[in-house]
Amino acid sequence: MQYKENLQQLCPATFAFGVIGGKWNLPILSMLSNQPVVRYNELKRGLDGITGTMLTNCLKELIDYGIVHREQYPEIPLRVEYSLTPSGQALVPLISSIVDWGEQHIESLIAADSSSVSPRPL
Repeated sequence: MQYKENLQQLCPATFAFGVIGGKWNLPILSMLSNQPVVRYNELKRGLDGITGTMLTNCLKELIDYGIVHREQYPEIPLRVEYSLTPSGQALVPLISSIVDWGEQHIESLIAADSSSVSPRPL
């Protein structure tokens, strides 16, 4: 939670994008927004290219921020489920809007990227 120390100095939008930004946080949140409960391996299979370590780290960060809830059941084999907290649920309309915007503008974004304008990677 790198922003916690400077919370007073940050713009709320900058802070929010710091929380949901990054290469994997938004795709993880998008998957969780489509189902009430998702298991770890479902997330890993649905996120092409993510490593187990990266998924674990991203989930831990989202849990620490109070956006994702982790429920572990005392079963063998161990069952762990992830879901959005009420704070995470509040992000669903924002995530939907970002996805819609991307779908509407993807062709022009790809064209701009191919003409040497490179967006900063998340």
